[in-house]
Amino acid sequence: MNNFFFIVLDGVGIGELPDAAKYGDKGSNTLYNMSKVVGGLYLPNMKNLGLGNIAEIIGVNRIDNPSASFGKMQEVSNGKDSTTGHWELGGLYVDTNFSYFPDGFPDDLINKFLNLTGCKGVLGNKAASGTEIIKDLGDEHVKTGYPIVYTSADSVFQIAAHEKVIPLERLYEICTITREKVLIHPVIIGRVIARPFVGSSGNYTRTTNRKDFSLDPPSDTILDLLLKNRIDTVAVGKINDLFNYRGIKIREKTKSNTEGCEKLIEYSSKAKNSFIMANLVDFDVYFGHRNDPQGFSKALMQFDDFLPSLLDKLDETDALIITADHGNDPTTPSTDHSREYVPLLFYRKGFSSKNLGIRKTFSDAAKTVADFFRINNSLKGTSFLY
Repeated sequence: MNNFFFIVLDGVGIGELPDAAKYGDKGSNTLYNMSKVVGGLYLPNMKNLGLGNIAEIIGVNRIDNPSASFGKMQEVSNGKDSTTGHWELGGLYVDTNFSYFPDGFPDDLINKFLNLTGCKGVLGNKAASGTEIIKDLGDEHVKTGYPIVYTSADSVFQIAAHEKVIPLERLYEICTITREKVLIHPVIIGRVIARPFVGSSGNYTRTTNRKDFSLDPPSDTILDLLLKNRIDTVAVGKINDLFNYRGIKIREKTKSNTEGCEKLIEYSSKAKNSFIMANLVDFDVYFGHRNDPQGFSKALMQFDDFLPSLLDKLDETDALIITADHGNDPTTPSTDHSREYVPLLFYRKGFSSKNLGIRKTFSDAAKTVADFFRINNSLKGTSFLY
């Protein structure tokens, strides 16, 4: 039905980039290192598409005549965060100098946050794992009512709060004020993230009521261009937040990979002449950041099990890209994203496959989408449509 499906497997990298050492990521290789630790990955459907032809992955062998074209893409923008990765996938070279605070936010910024939000104090104010910081500071938060503020290797200002201490509506209000009034030039933070949690002492757990407050992309992405050219754009999951809802006609919020896959099947049946872009976030959120290679591998197997149901829905007029936005190697000491190549699988039913090689930028994907829909554009990159 002339649809283009674009699936981002969040955090599924395929080997360190040449500049990985600059980011502290030398040796990172999400797929290979994970496959080594778990004794091999069982991904027969992605193997048939050509995943094992891109790079060595234990258990996913190279095959002759895969059903998809295959390659990997290099990020040229600075950083290794979701915003930068998605904007480059959307056709931009991101030269925004985002602000990073690996040692916590400075006193003047915290004081501004307190004055404008009305909060009486903050806890944390450091780079930390989200699950660990609520474990460490959850009790004090419940006692004081102070929000937990923290960051990571990404350009993010994260605010965690117990839903019974700071209700969701109030937490979202604090995040909105932070986005619009606290983090203003020259401070440029990619995302303010509401991180609500529930539970009691020793058993705090984050909920699915997370909400991201992002910046607008600096110029038109593939989503903007398609919508302006009357191509329906459907955003599934985290895509909405990362592009700050711009260029999106239909917004589908999801809380898991399962829900995201269900939406892909739904739109494979009812969409026509549409671009459907989905982010499957579980790999990154639940397994990469928590250094859980076993859980990561199981989530990949679940996606692999899902793939045939989507491929069966596609006809010769459709196209599919499967890729990622960065790495998140669960086998390294770091719990942050990793600076890696991302896999590229490009499927069109009835078309012969080819080796797409190493693409010089993630933007090649967006350029291909524009070419598919015959949209004149000035996006970066080189199309691999054939």
